[in-house]
Amino acid sequence: MIRGSTTLIAHIGWPTHSFKSSLIYNPYFEQSGIDAVVVPMGCQAEHYAALLKAVFTLTNIAGALITMPHKVSTVALLDDATPTVQIAGACNAVRRSADGRLQGDLFDGEGFVRGMRNKGCDLEGARALVVGCGGVGSAIAASLAQAGVGSLDLHDRDPTPAQALAARLHAHHPQLEVRAGHCDPAGCSLVVNATPMGMNDGDPLPMDVSRIDPSAYVGEVVMKDQMTAFLRAAAARGCRVQVGTDMLFEQIPAYLEFFGLPSATPAELRRAARLD
Repeated sequence: MIRGSTTLIAHIGWPTHSFKSSLIYNPYFEQSGIDAVVVPMGCQAEHYAALLKAVFTLTNIAGALITMPHKVSTVALLDDATPTVQIAGACNAVRRSADGRLQGDLFDGEGFVRGMRNKGCDLEGARALVVGCGGVGSAIAASLAQAGVGSLDLHDRDPTPAQALAARLHAHHPQLEVRAGHCDPAGCSLVVNATPMGMNDGDPLPMDVSRIDPSAYVGEVVMKDQMTAFLRAAAARGCRVQVGTDMLFEQIPAYLEFFGLPSATPAELRRAARLD
């Protein structure tokens, strides 16, 4: 039930048909008696800057969840950005400070890393490949570097963002071996698809799955289906896999704390969620 007292969280992106957040946050808020609601808002790129500014003129807004295609462009609209945002060059959470400043943080990578650790994946010294260097891929790369991986290969269809991300990672983590340019997973113990490939039926696989070592840990960010074609192919090789919604559930507690709302465990959120 939405009331005049309800606190709003905007979920801004485009298109909205694959959005899952309202199906997780809102049932949790309802069951916990929290007077808040997540509202999906479809906004194309040319209108985004004006919308973000307008949203934060609302007096009952707690914050905004930012998703594709706006995570990268959000950074230039912030007054304050965390180091993770600066490294990744992307932002997926915005709030307004008491003095009206827009503050941004990034939780995709943190959620992804928490999910891996909860499944027993050892990140220390690992060789990782991240395919896709947009907002979510950059976030995961930044968090993997913070988590202590030994080397990091980056690939994007457009080489420019991969090279720029590699430079930012090297500046903040000079001990990390970072390479940009190829998407061969051979020899990697951790492989991540951070591209949109898998959101639509018939999408090509993001890499040659036959080159993935069966002992590798394989993660996905696409949330349209639990097991994408990429994850099914990796699982068929014997790989341990992480579905896209794992990243979402693991990062939501950090979002709630950022927005000043009561937090929850991933298990509590999963029990409340209505994803089916």
